[in-house]
Amino acid sequence: MKNLTDSFVYLGHWPSAGSFGFNTDILATNPINLSVVFGVLVFFGKGVLNDLLDNRKQRILNTIRNSEELREGAIQQLENARARLRKVETEADKFRVNGYSEIEREQLNLINSTYKTLKQLENYKNETILFEQQRTINQVRERVFQQALQGAIGTLNSCLSNELHLRTINENIGMFGTMKEITD
Repeated sequence: MKNLTDSFVYLGHWPSAGSFGFNTDILATNPINLSVVFGVLVFFGKGVLNDLLDNRKQRILNTIRNSEELREGAIQQLENARARLRKVETEADKFRVNGYSEIEREQLNLINSTYKTLKQLENYKNETILFEQQRTINQVRERVFQQALQGAIGTLNSCLSNELHLRTINENIGMFGTMKEITD
């Protein structure tokens, strides 16, 4: 604090300049000291400045180099991703085509299966109808035959006497006997 106060006191003791002008006294203005200081600053400052600039230049070059490497890595990753995308798209197209063809196959198999089932059902229906027709025809024949037989028996009974009956039976028995002898 004392130095600060002393510096203000010394300011007050300086003689005031009466006029403005150039001091041509080299030793009083101290240009030699100033030029030495300026030369030292330029000489050493130039090296420091060059070092700073070189360091800055190296950092910039390293940053550019790193950026280039990152860019190349990004480009490579992009190419790999595009290749994977093309591969996945190709596989998706294959799955899509296979899926469509599988659907078509299943549809054709279902249509063929349904057609076969319908054909079998039609055959079963026709066989059932034919069977029922045959059964009905057989029932009608049996009834007609029974009615004809009853009618014939009734006619025979009304036309034949006991004596004629016995003679017809004996003749039929004789025919059966003859047939038996022929077959033996």
